[in-house]
Amino acid sequence: MAKVLIPTPLRQFTGKQDAVSASGSTVGEVLAALTNQFPDLRKQIFTDEGKVRSFVNVYLNDEDIRYLSKDGTPTKDGDTISLVPSIAGGSTLRRRPRRRRFRKTRSCATPAT
Repeated sequence: MAKVLIPTPLRQFTGKQDAVSASGSTVGEVLAALTNQFPDLRKQIFTDEGKVRSFVNVYLNDEDIRYLSKDGTPTKDGDTISLVPSIAGGSTLRRRPRRRRFRKTRSCATPAT
């Protein structure tokens, strides 16, 4: 059985639980068991074709599964799977326009004679 860490934005789909146990011999099987247990989570993790969404990063014991065997990465009892959704955005505050600084110049007036 693996422990799946649920990030805050996805906890609404797991009854506000921050971690859930699920069984499976691969990361894909664990995620399938997780989404069978919490069906509303399926659309957040998987595409319609059943692939892990590109903006959801999955880690097995702090190792990114994209650099292992992806969803075919084997799991064992006591492993921890972390789901990390990519979050994009920026500040809603507007930047203040930059002040223009004028260089002080000498007066061009000629002295009176």
